[in-house]
Parts: sequence; structure tokens; C-alpha cells
Amino acid sequence: MSTIAIIGPGAVGGVIAASLLKSGHEVTLCARRAMGDVTVSLLSGDIKLTSPVTTDPAKAIAVDWVLVATKAYDAAGAAAWFPQLVGPRTRVAILQNGVEHRERFAPYLAAEKILPVMVDCPGERPSPDRIVQRGPGKMVVPAGAAGADFVQLFANSGLDVSATGDFTTAVWRKLCLNAPGAINALLLKPTGVFHDEAAAQLAREMIRECMAVGRAEGAILEDALPDQLLAGFRAAPRDGINSLHADRAAGRPMEVDARNGAVVRFGRKHGIPTPRNEMAAILLAAM
Repeated sequence: MSTIAIIGPGAVGGVIAASLLKSGHEVTLCARRAMGDVTVSLLSGDIKLTSPVTTDPAKAIAVDWVLVATKAYDAAGAAAWFPQLVGPRTRVAILQNGVEHRERFAPYLAAEKILPVMVDCPGERPSPDRIVQRGPGKMVVPAGAAGADFVQLFANSGLDVSATGDFTTAVWRKLCLNAPGAINALLLKPTGVFHDEAAAQLAREMIRECMAVGRAEGAILEDALPDQLLAGFRAAPRDGINSLHADRAAGRPMEVDARNGAVVRFGRKHGIPTPRNEMAAILLAAM
């Protein structure tokens, strides 16, 4: 059993917390405000989040693992917990969208402490007291000692967690999946919108832009990926709502910069035009 602190127990953090509790680990939730009773509907059944909740970083205590599940734009907010949570042997896993996990947290942690994690865990929080896992959860980490320990942490959790020698491909593949989510956020329409062929074609083009940039960064992405991802969108529940869509609908800040903004930023670095992602990033930022 390991001691684990999860910073940011929202939809994704809640699913991961419940999965770790099911495995017998000792989990503490680190949140901005107190949480009432929360039921997490995992694919395997409902679990109540009975973990202690800490709202004051000064009262936190060091743990074996810190899992950062906040939005990508809130690195500073997550880092406020590190002085108390992170001890000499603590490892910090960054479970966030985008491709810049290490860069975001380099100002706050030594490089050897940081384990970047590609996380694909469909979850929604339809009400304050309920979190729903909407599909199989998957995480990928870089190969190595820390990665192997992270994989072991999730043994028997019900989540698919693995290590890879090609983490670059893993995160850029996920970014290709995330990029068309801007369409849902702009239209405020759930996953079913991709059954419309015009929206589907726009999604393919956004993915192709992301692929071109990812390949320039060293990712290995097959030509068939746009159609593969689109098939996945169409096979998903039509009422599924991604986090970008949910945040815009609720009037919360959005992870535009870490998603479509990253495609644009790295595209400029390599001289690759990304007009569809750029338009999406500009419009969402303006909202």
C-alpha cells in the first residue's frame, strides 16, 4: 500500500482516486474547498470517495506519490501544495493534457521528481456529488524506474496503465484526440456532433494539422489516425461531453493553450501552418 495525494479531485481525479481506493491505497484529496459525499460511478460499479480532504496546503503531510490532476493552466496552484506534500522520496506524476508536462512544472520541482503521464480517462461530473466514468481509462508513462513503479501503483485498479519507450508519440497521439474537442466547445454540442459529415471533416483536418506538428517533434503517427479517431468519436455515447465543452458551458477557464494552442505554438516552431487549430484557439480564448 502506498500513500497518495491527488491534487485536483475533479472528474478525472475522482475516477483515479476511486480506482486507487479500490486497490487498497491510502488516498488524500487536495482541493480548494471542502467536498461533501461524492459517489464515483466506475465501469465496475459505484464507490464512495471516503478519502480525507485537505483544503489547506500548509496542513498537508508528505506522501509516497503526488498525482497532479488539475487543469494544465493551474500549475502554480498545484505547486502551492508541494512544499508539504513532497518529501525526499516523493514522486510527482503530472496527469494533464498537452505535451508540456515537464516544462509546466520545471519552475517548481527538480527534473528527477517529475513523471509526465498521458492520461485518457473519460469522466464527467454531472453534479457536485457524482462523478461518472464514461469509458475505459488509460494512462501511459515513460519507461524507467519511476514509470515502472507508477504502473505497479495501479495494479488491480481497473485502469490500463503502461510504460513506453516512446512517450513523445503517446502524448502527441492524445493531443490529436483532444484537438477536435474545440469543435464541441465552440458549438456547445456533445460527441454526437461528429455524426455530421461537415463537422467530421473539420475534425479530420484539425487532427492532420496536429499530426504534422507531432511528426516534426518526433512522434510516429500513422496516416489512418484521423479516420481511426473519428470512428472512436462516432462509437462513443452521443451525449458525451469533453472537458473543454464542459468548462465553457460552466463559464470556467478552458485548457485551450495546452491543447489547440500547443498545436499552433509548436507548428510555428517548425514552420508548419495550423489554421484550423489557430482559429479554434483564438475564438475560444476570446470567449
